[in-house]
Amino acid sequence: GEELQESDILFLLNARGFLFEAVCRSADHLRKQVSGHEVTYVVNRNINYTNVCYFHCGFCAFSKGKMSENLRGKPYDLPLEEIVRRTSEAWDRGATEVCLQGGIHPSYTGKTYILICEAIHEAVPGMHIHAFSPLEVSQGAQTLGLSVPDFLIRLRDSGLGTLPGTAAEVLDDEVRKVICPDKLSTEEWLSVMRDAHHAGFRTTATLMFGHVEEPHHVARHLLRLRRLQQETGGFTEFVPLPFVHMEAPLYLKGKTRRGPTFREAVLIHAVARIVLHPLIPNIQTSWVKMGPDGVKACLDAGANDLGGTLMNESITRSAGTVHGQEMLPERMEELISETGRQSRQRNTLYQDSDPLQQSKSYGNLQLVAIEPPPPKIQSERFST
Repeated sequence: GEELQESDILFLLNARGFLFEAVCRSADHLRKQVSGHEVTYVVNRNINYTNVCYFHCGFCAFSKGKMSENLRGKPYDLPLEEIVRRTSEAWDRGATEVCLQGGIHPSYTGKTYILICEAIHEAVPGMHIHAFSPLEVSQGAQTLGLSVPDFLIRLRDSGLGTLPGTAAEVLDDEVRKVICPDKLSTEEWLSVMRDAHHAGFRTTATLMFGHVEEPHHVARHLLRLRRLQQETGGFTEFVPLPFVHMEAPLYLKGKTRRGPTFREAVLIHAVARIVLHPLIPNIQTSWVKMGPDGVKACLDAGANDLGGTLMNESITRSAGTVHGQEMLPERMEELISETGRQSRQRNTLYQDSDPLQQSKSYGNLQLVAIEPPPPKIQSERFST
């Protein structure tokens, strides 16, 4: 049929009762056209290399600065050898991907990100590096005096495989001036992603919802992603991320909602499937944020992917979620089978996981939580 416009999307986002059920059924029907009875997941490791950040996003309980004593944990800065150690450990446990993100450390330059990629690629050449949001890319390029396209080429040559679509939050400057006023603008985020796609990178896209945004902001966010996908075709998946409020600074100041309701969270997945179909084929639901019951509901409302096993996860945990840091492949597949679907272990680009890595991914114990080291002077850590 015809493409949905903002007014159509607003109607869907306000669905209640039988209309809510109808929207979910429609999304599920579209999902079946794309993925049949299959639900995918990837064995990966999340590495949050620093929580030191000079940005002041009001939703973030992970980054540490002057207010860190009021939030969970202490500032830390992983040494390069620890990043490599965690990557090697993940490879031995069957991972095919490391997802690297962190705060924007005031001492980091674009060279930092290049050295991280080079070290991982040299130590574990088979590991796919999924790293650096548009914010890190923009900041890294600026510190080296490079254009974003030129910096992306440097990252690609250093071993970077794909980019996560984080730092998007809500792609509407009316919202961004409240929750992340010093961060990239909407157009700047889209521009970095456009440059990444033109450089040959595939990326993901996200939406963080349930804080200060209104339905029309969500509608515009989805439309902006759809337009860019029509232009470049570079997005592999869309990931709705419910706002976790418990330790978020803006919430503690009484300036946000307590996150979305269950109905809203499921509905966002369904509406995203309808709006983005068939341009973005994969809708991922976050077990870290939604929990087992939540992801099962989303799998019946347009979602077809459970994301990564993670092994370690710091950002959502810092905000107060309780769903753990790792979901082993056995539990992923058990959860999927409970929905009556078939599971498939994939790689970052949704191809079948390497058989050898897949065989190593089963029978592992959950990793013990790691106490990160204190921050070090950046010039000492990544000197060339």
